[in-house]
Amino acid sequence: MYKRGSIYIAKLYPSKGDEVGKKRPVLVLQTDMLNEVEHSTLIILPLTTQLVDESYPLRFRISKREALTQDSEVLCDQIRTIASQRLETQKIATLTQKEMLHIQQQVAILLEI
Repeated sequence: MYKRGSIYIAKLYPSKGDEVGKKRPVLVLQTDMLNEVEHSTLIILPLTTQLVDESYPLRFRISKREALTQDSEVLCDQIRTIASQRLETQKIATLTQKEMLHIQQQVAILLEI
């Protein structure tokens, strides 16, 4: 079962236009209410290692940890829903509740909710 706030590797290809593609880490944003019933899709935010300073609210920087080997940025403006089959089952890292709150706030700004 996938968990909100956890990072996994996903296959995001093929991509179109400016969508982020290739095999890369993604953050599960979806509520655990859906994750616990093994919903067939997941709401995720992709990560990148191409760091950009002063990119709030589009990005949120996280430090390397666990099996996430490089400092990365969560792409808050690239929210998408993917089939759960696109994710590998091995979790590579987990964000703190404080980090998730910041990301949630940034996504809310971008969606005006």
